[in-house]
Amino acid sequence: MALLAAACDLTQEIDLELPDAGGQPVVECYLEPGEPYRLLLTRSSAYFDDFPQDPQEFIDQILIDSAEIEIRRGAETIPLDNVANIDFDFSKLYNYSSTELVPYDTLSDFELFILLPDGSSIEASTMILPVVPIDSVVIEFPEEEVDPDSIPKARALTYISDNPTQVNYYRRMYHWNSLDSIPEQDFVTSDDFVDNGTLVFGTGFDYPVGDTLYNSIFHMTEDYYNYQLSIFNSIAANANPFAPPGLIESNVRGSSDPLGIFTGLSIYRDTTIVEE
Repeated sequence: MALLAAACDLTQEIDLELPDAGGQPVVECYLEPGEPYRLLLTRSSAYFDDFPQDPQEFIDQILIDSAEIEIRRGAETIPLDNVANIDFDFSKLYNYSSTELVPYDTLSDFELFILLPDGSSIEASTMILPVVPIDSVVIEFPEEEVDPDSIPKARALTYISDNPTQVNYYRRMYHWNSLDSIPEQDFVTSDDFVDNGTLVFGTGFDYPVGDTLYNSIFHMTEDYYNYQLSIFNSIAANANPFAPPGLIESNVRGSSDPLGIFTGLSIYRDTTIVEE
């Protein structure tokens, strides 16, 4: 082992070819029924670019203003104005929005068209999927407490019914005591492992009586699933020096070589208070 270690040049420098991701337009547009049409249009930065110390400078640097944006649904055209809009539920800032509200329309296609100030364009299409409700949230305490002096803590089992005749994609988010908190769980999954039509999402035995649990189930398009999965994988790769750079799978396209997502949000949320 000593000879092997001595033979290795542990200080050898290597060159890594990282993709140049700076300057691409980035689109985030989520169509949530009952909420205004909103879109965030920014430009990407290269991995090793300097990060501005002034927050306002950073915002001015990444936002793309003066674009012409419209969303079409059948014969209806909804223009988006270059004005700020804040989504407090998801802590997101948008720089284009409309006073029109997104309808709960699971039959129509939605088309996005963007003309950038430099003359290049972005297009995308999507639809809003039907909401998949949570059937029940079951609170369970362990049958026997290991320490009789400890505070009893429960787990939550969240059940949803899955349509076995089609491929479905879901995002599971789970918050503890506040929707403003960092989620305890946040992941995406397909239903390819389900054979009885029921999905169950569980937690550990971590929650005493009186805690509030927020379960959110997103019914996702395949595009949104691939996009969100690629983000999770990119975050994991960023923490691994031996992993290749993560690539974001987008459903926007056009002459501007854009990144991002245009999708519907179909969310069902359940609030449960832990009780014995």
